[in-house]
Amino acid sequence: MTHLRIVRGDATPEEVAALVVALRDISLTEQKSEPSPPRWRAPSRRMRGNVPPRPGKGTWRASGLPE
Repeated sequence: MTHLRIVRGDATPEEVAALVVALRDISLTEQKSEPSPPRWRAPSRRMRGNVPPRPGKGTWRASGLPE
């Protein structure tokens, strides 16, 4: 169990509560952060409408255009 001790100043109960909530949110964020799966294998990458399905004229240029 982690303890919180205020060593200087007079903190109000509201200030202490805000500090506890902020520290809790930080610890929850650190626990939940998982590396995202690599996007190069995502099925949505094969569904680009502006790129022709086969190599041909304009394919390279169209691959850099926004969808």
